[in-house]
Amino acid sequence: MPGTPTDRPSGPGLGRRVTALADAFWRPALVLVAVFAAWWFVAAREYVPNYLVPTPGQVWTTMTDQWSELARHTLVTLYETVLGFVLAAALGLATAVAIAYSRTLDKALYPIVLFAQVIPKIAIAPLLVVWFGLGLAPKVILAVLIAFFPVVISGVAGLRSTDPELLDLASTMGAGPWRTFRKIRFPNALPHLMAGLKVAVTLAVVGAVVGEFVGASEGLGYVLLLANGNLDSALLFADLILMSAIGIVLFVLVEIAEALLIPWHASRRAGVPLTTS
Repeated sequence: MPGTPTDRPSGPGLGRRVTALADAFWRPALVLVAVFAAWWFVAAREYVPNYLVPTPGQVWTTMTDQWSELARHTLVTLYETVLGFVLAAALGLATAVAIAYSRTLDKALYPIVLFAQVIPKIAIAPLLVVWFGLGLAPKVILAVLIAFFPVVISGVAGLRSTDPELLDLASTMGAGPWRTFRKIRFPNALPHLMAGLKVAVTLAVVGAVVGEFVGASEGLGYVLLLANGNLDSALLFADLILMSAIGIVLFVLVEIAEALLIPWHASRRAGVPLTTS
């Protein structure tokens, strides 16, 4: 019978999901197509010499011809980035909790965190190489230093944004500090924290590459220096594309984690527009 509960759709169908996915990606795809078309036109007509701006075909040929070597260097940079990001997330969250829960630690740690952020990381990279050598440690430490700050700031903002009435209610119901943190404070802070993690994961790529610039024998930063020294613009472009791919993939993974952790948040609900346009 029409109108019975069994006849009503239980949720968005496959067609609606495909339409939503297409609507989310067609604009960026169109911009990328326009950029590649302009790149190809400028390079193919040789408005700029090919040794400065290679054609997309030359970059593709370089990537396919040297794929095994580029893949090895990509995995090195990816490992450094992920390790630095994970450490920055763990240390940043711990620091944010300490700052949010203790007025004394707030006054003691917050200025130090800010001071560490304003120091140009490229300036301390040589010092890290002197201290820790040319191995993995300097790259990971730089990735941690660069990715640490947004995690702390977003974590503190999220933990402090908890509704005081909820905290009072939890206290009157006998919830201890740990239970209050686990059930109220941390879930409430997740939207802010995930925003900080999305910024941090892209900055971790920068930290790993900067470390490879200063001293390394492998990684995409090392390849970039070699290509620059040899004036190999096709390899330079291929290397930059792979660096960007690492950042994009990791950003998307954090977005997926956000959708799984906070599906209840307004920004994650299907059909809720983020802008009025």
